Amino acid sequence: MTDLTAYTDGACSGNPGPGGWGALLIATRDGKVIKQRELQGGEAETTNNRMELMAAISALEALERPSSLTVVTDSAYVKGGITAWMHGWKRNGWKTSTRKPVKNEDLWRRLDEAQARHTVDWKWVKGHAGHPENEKADELARAGMAPFKPGKRG
Repeated sequence: MTDLTAYTDGACSGNPGPGGWGALLIATRDGKVIKQRELQGGEAETTNNRMELMAAISALEALERPSSLTVVTDSAYVKGGITAWMHGWKRNGWKTSTRKPVKNEDLWRRLDEAQARHTVDWKWVKGHAGHPENEKADELARAGMAPFKPGKRG
């Protein structure tokens, strides 16, 4: 049986400011890596939370067919939003429990749509704690941000 895991991360230089996202998709069979794919991107003016969301969205949208996978994020915002808060937001017309508009609603809707065709198990890991795949996702996010940082050329 093949296991699929997506490690995702976002980065921002200033918040808001130039930002990037990265995703590392790894397929394993019997504990051995059989395929690996790296994704990255960025924007000139964004926030860390938007880049965290874009990393997860991009990983899910990159899958060509419905899949069963684990998405590993170091963002409590992404993990909490998708597993605990989104149901209430949708029920309340995309308003928070305090009746305020959900921040980043456009990306939350896109993430909801992206995950709908898959079976996703969401996991959180502590960022910058030496987890090799999370560190690689962070490296990809920083590379995605690089062309948008002042003084850098794309």
